[in-house]
Amino acid sequence: MQYMILMCEPESESGKRNDPVHADAYWGGWNAFIGAMAQAGIIVNGDGLQLPHTATTVRVRDGKRTVEDGPFADTKEQLGGYFIIEVADLDTALEWAARSPAASSGSVEVRPVMPPPASAAA
Repeated sequence: MQYMILMCEPESESGKRNDPVHADAYWGGWNAFIGAMAQAGIIVNGDGLQLPHTATTVRVRDGKRTVEDGPFADTKEQLGGYFIIEVADLDTALEWAARSPAASSGSVEVRPVMPPPASAAA
């Protein structure tokens, strides 16, 4: 079964990405986590995301589109990246989520991926 694991980090952690003092430790943790998933052969897809200030949010209300710079919500944790993994069950997905560096400083959300809808022609 496929699960999406969404990694959320506080700004204090994501800020370490380019900090000369903390970048090696930050990326070392992520490289180890990604390497372990790759070695286990469970990664279907995944990407890290640019920092939240690069986001653009689109809303349509009453047929009118509005566009805002930045993330849509002011939260303590921001989405930093995701992986789609293929594992046997939710318990296994939760075990992998707990190994993410984001689990110790932020949070990791785990959701089952919806299967494609049945074809209307079927």
